[in-house]
Amino acid sequence: MPETIRSYRDLRIWQHGIELAKEVYRLTARFPPEETYGLTSQLRRAAVSVPSNIAEGQSRGKAGDFSRFLRISLGSLSEVDTQLVIACELGYLAEAERDKIIEDIASLKKMTYTLINRLAK
Repeated sequence: MPETIRSYRDLRIWQHGIELAKEVYRLTARFPPEETYGLTSQLRRAAVSVPSNIAEGQSRGKAGDFSRFLRISLGSLSEVDTQLVIACELGYLAEAERDKIIEDIASLKKMTYTLINRLAK
């Protein structure tokens, strides 16, 4: 029997987005103070945007709206990916940490594309 989705909180994709945001907060807590209003802020806002857009889109109640917000989440995932590369190149993040979170981003992107395709049917 398929699971009943009562709220965005029931969606695995939203739950994974929350985990991504928490991990970004953990990692950026170690960034230099001079990055507080730069890379730290940018990364955190982009990461929080992922589950936020999933929640907003699902709450709209229409497949077209949901798909549009999922695409915005994809853009935010790409922002996080890019900003993590920059953080690593600046020495704020170890390559292994970057690679782990980029794997998480790739997984979330795959889940997002799958959901977009399901909504189109």
